[in-house]
Amino acid sequence: RRLGILIVRHLKRLERVILGYLEVCDGPEEEARLGILETLQCTIEHAWPRMPCRLPVLLKALLKMIWDVHTDRGPTPEPVKAALLQGATECLILLDRCSEGQVKVLLEGVYSSCEENRVRECIRKVQENT
Repeated sequence: RRLGILIVRHLKRLERVILGYLEVCDGPEEEARLGILETLQCTIEHAWPRMPCRLPVLLKALLKMIWDVHTDRGPTPEPVKAALLQGATECLILLDRCSEGQVKVLLEGVYSSCEENRVRECIRKVQENT
């Protein structure tokens, strides 16, 4: 938050860190993933002019994380899973806003081919957000 728009100087490195944390489950409380989702939200808010070019990579990573959380049969409590899905959904909404609706367009095919209600719910929230 302190860097504000100056975060764009560090976007390449920060993006690699964010992607790395989104890929890995870090235990039942998922503190690192929750923290990195908050970091991503803040980054999108402050560096929104630079986000559309990063959309394909971030969208893929967020969708993969949503799927991983949904299919996780480990000891992660339901409230933690819900917080992860909510955080990822909020990131997708922010990405959609800064990309002028591109996320909604890209998610249409995913929504129509996905049969998992929890994943569809996340996508529906993004598509309904204006």
